[in-house]
Amino acid sequence: MYRFLLTPRWWGINVFVLLAIPFCIFMGSWQLGRFEDRVRDHRTADAAASTAKTDPARPLAGMLPVTTRTSGKQTTAKGRYGKQLLVPGRELDGRSGYYVLTLLRVDGGKALPVVRGWLPGAADPAKAPAAPAGEVTVTGALQASESPGSNGVSTVGGLPPGQTAAISSASLVNLVPYIPYDAWITLDKADTGMKTVPPTAPDNTGLDLKAFQNLGYTGEWFVFAGFVVFMWFRLLRREVEFVRDAELGLVPDVRDAGGKRSEDAGTAAPATPSASA
Repeated sequence: MYRFLLTPRWWGINVFVLLAIPFCIFMGSWQLGRFEDRVRDHRTADAAASTAKTDPARPLAGMLPVTTRTSGKQTTAKGRYGKQLLVPGRELDGRSGYYVLTLLRVDGGKALPVVRGWLPGAADPAKAPAAPAGEVTVTGALQASESPGSNGVSTVGGLPPGQTAAISSASLVNLVPYIPYDAWITLDKADTGMKTVPPTAPDNTGLDLKAFQNLGYTGEWFVFAGFVVFMWFRLLRREVEFVRDAELGLVPDVRDAGGKRSEDAGTAAPATPSASA
């Protein structure tokens, strides 16, 4: 009865099933791993945020490059303030305003972007407090370079001179006469007249929509694997029923050279013997 499993048609079906099921399980496991990684990064970021204010500030050189473990940690740097820029379109406590960003020139000729604070309203250079003169030591939370569209970063271009949409080395290198670090800090205590800008979690470390997309894809791949098994058993059952009906003479067992049943085999009328002369 199960001799049909050796036909070329069923060989193809069986090979497809044997390849499809492990592939679906692998992809589902991979998506689940991506979700678990995001959960782990989220917990790491939360732990880092909770200990950032109690951990002692470390020198900037030992905190670079910025990673999910160092982002939000307190760091300290010494230098002289240089060029100042404004970062418009930033919200704080439900109000729209702008950051006051000043480049701190440190040893070696490089500059560290420092967010000295936040002011409400439209970006206005006249309202932004001037940076302290002379050598200063700053302490703040270390942050990774921003990218357009993340953490409220504007994607609008064509800003007036003295403004930047994103705090990143790629954006600042064309606006300042020195090489900026691929990182920035927000002061733990804003300068006079401004509000402190709290640090943000690094990209792809929160339980955001992407994380739950990974979880949804996990379920989809496992459902696909189950669907493949279900369809194989359904095809097998139909084939067995057809063979059994053919053995009982209920339907003709009409097959082509490849062992595949004719499409109208189930509806063909049995041949009648011709009348004898």
